[in-house]
Amino acid sequence: MIAELGHFALVLAFAVALLQGTLPLRGAARRDATLLAVAGPAALVQLLLISLAFGALVHLYVVSDFSVANVAANSHQSKPLVYRITGVWGNHEGSLLLWVWILALFGAAVAAFGRDLPVIFRARVLAVQALIGAGFLAFVLFTSNPFERLDPAPFEGRGLNPILQDPGLALHPPMLYLGYVGFSTTFSFAVAGLLEGRIDPSWARWLRPWTLAAWIALTAGIALGSYWAYYELGWGGFWFWDPVENASFMPWLAGTALLHSAIVVEKRDTLKSWTILLGILTFALSLLGTFLVRSGVLTSVHAFASDPARGVFILLLLAIAVGGALALYAWRAPALQGGGSFAPVSREGALLLNNLLLASATATVFLGTLYPLALEVVGGPKISVGPPYFHATFVPLILPLLAVLPIGAVLAWKRADLLDALRRLWGALALAAGAGVLVLVATDLRAGLACLGYAMGVWVIAGAIADPLTRAALGGGGPARFWRRLASLPRASWAVALAHAGLGVLVIGVTAVSTAQSERILALKPGQTAEIAGYEVRFEGVREVRGPNWIAQRGTFTVARDGRFVTELFSDKRFYLVEQRQTTEAGIHATLSGDLYFVLGDPLPEGAWTVRLYHNPLAGWIWGGAAVMALGGLLSLSDRRLRVGAPKPARASAALVAR
Repeated sequence: MIAELGHFALVLAFAVALLQGTLPLRGAARRDATLLAVAGPAALVQLLLISLAFGALVHLYVVSDFSVANVAANSHQSKPLVYRITGVWGNHEGSLLLWVWILALFGAAVAAFGRDLPVIFRARVLAVQALIGAGFLAFVLFTSNPFERLDPAPFEGRGLNPILQDPGLALHPPMLYLGYVGFSTTFSFAVAGLLEGRIDPSWARWLRPWTLAAWIALTAGIALGSYWAYYELGWGGFWFWDPVENASFMPWLAGTALLHSAIVVEKRDTLKSWTILLGILTFALSLLGTFLVRSGVLTSVHAFASDPARGVFILLLLAIAVGGALALYAWRAPALQGGGSFAPVSREGALLLNNLLLASATATVFLGTLYPLALEVVGGPKISVGPPYFHATFVPLILPLLAVLPIGAVLAWKRADLLDALRRLWGALALAAGAGVLVLVATDLRAGLACLGYAMGVWVIAGAIADPLTRAALGGGGPARFWRRLASLPRASWAVALAHAGLGVLVIGVTAVSTAQSERILALKPGQTAEIAGYEVRFEGVREVRGPNWIAQRGTFTVARDGRFVTELFSDKRFYLVEQRQTTEAGIHATLSGDLYFVLGDPLPEGAWTVRLYHNPLAGWIWGGAAVMALGGLLSLSDRRLRVGAPKPARASAALVAR
């Protein structure tokens, strides 16, 4: 009965989405206040119905109702409760239901918190959001029903992929989907703006909080996924340029460009056509990621092994949504007039260069990800595009972006003096140069790339700190006046400094791990020792341990430095009884200076075991930097200035009635 209730709730949600997607658009065209008023309540009802369906599926997993095909295929009674719950979205059908729930959540958020938007514009945004939801609800109902019954029901389920039986499943996919799906609101705002023919600073002000919220979630989701792969897969790395990793990275790059271009629209009423195009393409890249994961065209640890027919359905959705939006853009964009002009050396010029570099980087990742698939489709050879391609093409685009970042933040709007900006950043320049020289000296002039990476990271961090300090110092005055000015800076200014500093921290971490990682692969017997990065590692042996639904061979390592005990690490080779699959759990000792990362391998003759020992310097800075970037985004989101500039509901309603 619970399964049927959940399915019926989805059918009702689909009907509500169709009404929400059509009636308000008709009301906007006819200036009919009654039809326009449907949008807000319909968005809230749609969220309620999909929440009911999602709650029903969670309940079915918790009680292990194996008469439901989705539960039988992805759960087992011996699984801990937390993995029965998170297993709801550890499969195609359940994750798609999570997707449509988050889509409805954003629509309801616009309905609840977008009351300052003009009535007609808000109705159009909610209608476009609902049409996207209707498409995905149709996908769920017609190709991916999570409530399909089995008859007869099996006594036990088949279990869940052991890699997914991890706390990372509770955090990474929901956060990633909040980012992916969150960009649907930027798409809806872009299409609504084109329908209305109004793209101005107020529109950009309305757009920015929703773009920022999605960007924060996607930043956190990518970082969580990277760390999950780092500790779970046992390969010692943080990023592999896997096609599905790239599928989440591309909308992040485009969304970052969108955030910056929206600032130009808001401040200078220019770059409007470009910003609209970014709003459409960012969500298009999110849909592309959905297609790659669910189409069956990829073999990846991230991908769901799905029927290719489902991929065709998603491709059709992508073509209708994005193709329709681009056709509307081609019709309306020529009429969008830009604002005032600006000099190449200006804040606008720096933000435009930022956008060009980010767009080029996105195109590079897009080409490297899709080219092998396209080549295979047309009958060409099966090839793999890996890290060497991306290191050779992506990095040269990011280095100038990092170089320009601190300079652009201190340039004036419309026209600026480059020499004056560099004078304000002389301390940051000195620190960056000093860091580069220090690395060259420490590495005997053999690490040019490392030198450049560290210097760029320090340059971005120091430039981010220098910006608010120099702004507070402008105009002179004593220390008391300086501190008052510093304290009076808006939150958005501190948020920019924090986000840019986080990027610098991340760059230093990536540089350190990429250029200075130590690795040893050894055959050790119990009692034998090895050395790595100045640490002495003693292999204590292997013992068998049991978990709730697995058994494991657990290797124990004792670590000392200069004769002093540092830590004891454990690495498991786990065997999951139901799934009949094995996973590797790395032993990690994380410090600010770097990680010790040990992996137990296979047994060898005479009691020896293969072990892999890694030292990853400054590895934690990668995820710490991403966390600081997300924190900067949250601080910016809390700035009241992002929530003003729209007309009040009463005025908007009065204007509508007057028409």
